[in-house]
Amino acid sequence: MQFLWKYIDDLIGKGLEPWVVGELLFYTSANLVPLALPLAILVSSIMTFGNMAEHFEITAAKASGISLQRLMRPLFLIAFVISIGAFFFSNNVLPYTNLKMGSLLYDIRQQKPSLSIREGAFYNGLDGYSIKVGKKGKDGKTLYNVMIYDHTAGDGNKKVVIAESGMMQTANKDKYLVLTLNKGAVYEEQNKIKNGFDHHPLMRNSFESYKIRFDLSSFKLNRTNEDLFKGGHQMMNMKQLDASVDTFQTDLKKRLKDVNNNLKPYFFFVRDTVDVFSKVKTVKSMNVFSDSNKVYQTMAYENAMNQARSIQAYMNGTFEDLDGRYYNINKYKVEWHRKLTLSAACFILFLIGAPLGAIIRKGGMGLPLVISIIFFLIYHVTSITGEKMSKEGVITPLTGMWLSAFVLLPIGMFLIYKATHDSALFDRDAYRNFGKKILGMLGKSNVKGGQ
Repeated sequence: MQFLWKYIDDLIGKGLEPWVVGELLFYTSANLVPLALPLAILVSSIMTFGNMAEHFEITAAKASGISLQRLMRPLFLIAFVISIGAFFFSNNVLPYTNLKMGSLLYDIRQQKPSLSIREGAFYNGLDGYSIKVGKKGKDGKTLYNVMIYDHTAGDGNKKVVIAESGMMQTANKDKYLVLTLNKGAVYEEQNKIKNGFDHHPLMRNSFESYKIRFDLSSFKLNRTNEDLFKGGHQMMNMKQLDASVDTFQTDLKKRLKDVNNNLKPYFFFVRDTVDVFSKVKTVKSMNVFSDSNKVYQTMAYENAMNQARSIQAYMNGTFEDLDGRYYNINKYKVEWHRKLTLSAACFILFLIGAPLGAIIRKGGMGLPLVISIIFFLIYHVTSITGEKMSKEGVITPLTGMWLSAFVLLPIGMFLIYKATHDSALFDRDAYRNFGKKILGMLGKSNVKGGQ
């Protein structure tokens, strides 16, 4: 639904076939897997172990000598297999679906809106024609008071067709629109030269029936070559991303070398100027910077200012270019790490969900779902924050993309430790008793202080 509302303006009014919209939604659904899969693992693990703890199955297992880690061992293996599958999906399937979705969405955006001629308004959707209809029949094909400006000659509004009525019909499998006009006239202004002067005689041809054929090929969905979109970072696997980053870094080193070579002459401006003055005998005996040689001072000052402005303009453009290059490199590195962080997130969220379910001892869709959403929001917010900071160069892509793992992995280890030792982490009575102990200790200290 978020995708539909985001691109609703590009889809509505294009006359798209249902299978085209279905194909677009299918490719879009693949992009939701990186969000849905970690959340699904988190919710399912909390619900599973919460349900087992609620029915005292975990307690019975521990009484039989089976530890929580041993209960989690088979699910550890399943979570690991899912994480490996998530990596292959992110590295192989997701680039393919992104390529398909990107190219299809581009073609849909480029497609013209479907043919829709309204009453009392000019319609300019047909190339080279501007059509105005006074009234349309109930069948949607019959037209009345038709006016057509023909611009196909590219010479302005010099040809106009007016008719009392007309009929629209498609031909050759909807490739052409045939408009049959009845009882009208064609007005055409012609260019002629007579006796060296331009003449524009008006030619009028009346007709009982007049047919105009319009090409509708531009209204069809034309597919663009997908190779044009393969350079996008979201359309590449890890091997292709490595090759692209290596190419960008090579170009960056070459660019920095060119900048260094271009700036060298400006750094030696003063030295070279002094060398030139020392070689000229007439200037050698002069003190260029004395008050009596203001002409030379003015020339040197203007020359220095011009070169300073040139350096400033050059460096401003260079900084913008380098910022764009660094941002592009970081963007590809971020996408490289994203292939791995999806599988890591699936496994880490399982490490959080399984012990958390054993601690809260609640199954179903109530409390487990609420807690799952809280932890998933922590994961999602830290992931988005790290990604944006990585692209802007605030932190490295390695640190930014693994920021959520650095935050959630210690939480998972802590919850496993608490669940193994039967911690009452979410027991209200435990916190109430702890509060009473604190208050009691404070009360005793106040009594001793008063004595």
